Amino acid sequence: MSLVELGMPGPVLARRPSRRVLVGDVPVGDGAPVSVQSMTTTVTADVDATLQQIAELTAAGCQIVRVAVPSQDDADALPAIAAKSQIPVVADIHFQPKYVFAAIDAGCAAVRVNPGNIKKFDDKVAEIARAASAAFTPIRIGVNAGSLDGRLLAKYGKATAEAMVESALWECSLFEEHGFGDLKLSVKHHDPLVMIEAYRMLAQRCDYPLHLGVTEAGPPPQGTVKSAVAFGVLLGEGIGDTIRVSLSAPPVEEIKVGSQILESLGLRPRRLEIVSCPSCGRAQVDVYRLTEEVAAAFEDFPIPLRVAVMGCVVNGPGEAREADLGVSSGNGKGQIFVRGEVVRTVPESKIVETLLEEALSRDWSQRC
Repeated sequence: MSLVELGMPGPVLARRPSRRVLVGDVPVGDGAPVSVQSMTTTVTADVDATLQQIAELTAAGCQIVRVAVPSQDDADALPAIAAKSQIPVVADIHFQPKYVFAAIDAGCAAVRVNPGNIKKFDDKVAEIARAASAAFTPIRIGVNAGSLDGRLLAKYGKATAEAMVESALWECSLFEEHGFGDLKLSVKHHDPLVMIEAYRMLAQRCDYPLHLGVTEAGPPPQGTVKSAVAFGVLLGEGIGDTIRVSLSAPPVEEIKVGSQILESLGLRPRRLEIVSCPSCGRAQVDVYRLTEEVAAAFEDFPIPLRVAVMGCVVNGPGEAREADLGVSSGNGKGQIFVRGEVVRTVPESKIVETLLEEALSRDWSQRC
């Protein structure tokens, strides 16, 4: 059995060499595991609600969380949130440079700045660099297609890959002038093809760690597909150190999708994997319902099993044999497979509970 099947990372994809930064206790870049991020949707000034959402994200597998800081009330809430959060908190700053200093003073693990819409940002870089350096606070320069600096829009006509890369590298150079290099970069665009082009260019022109994102990706499944395509291409080329799947959906869904992308690429230990057929005219069981019931039953199972849920005799037995545990269904019955062997046949109504019984009764340390 492969390492991925055992719930361990598979063959390591070649990673782009980069410098490393520490976001709280999470290492980013220089070969560190790719981390999954999201952003709270609460009003940051509501400390209890924000911490509750952070706890939900943490439970779902989020490793770094970003909070919006558009007002003084939000900035005032940062010390409590940063102190009580279980995972590193990144303050997301737009428009007002003063909130950058507030976030650093509050003990946030990092600060994200969007230079395209912060007034007189370039004039504040020296002061920001001094404050961040003294506090060992990394800065993410987050360039977005929707808020690109007007000077670059005038130069390129629109938010091209070249324009976003130029913006990111220009801001890097300003920090570098003041001896500050604890930076992470992102160049997000809603079009996956433009986004891929931008990150490829950026990866060739600097050694800073990169945060991947298709911004304004939309609702599922559109946003899920856009992100999976873009991240799959870039991570497959070794580009990317942290990711956020930006969905018009609750942030926990972003973590689920991001984690599954990394698992699919062997970049994160695999958890439960359901192998199930899409159903067709041959199916003699409600595959959709049965798959949902099996997934729910095994959601908290401690071993990362591969479970096959199949609806007919064409591919069913073969797929069930290849899984740790499986069922091939038909004619109101289900053949239960464990480690490639049929162990019993049960009525359709007993399939889910039988699979769970078999899973609980086996020693999976001897999987093969």
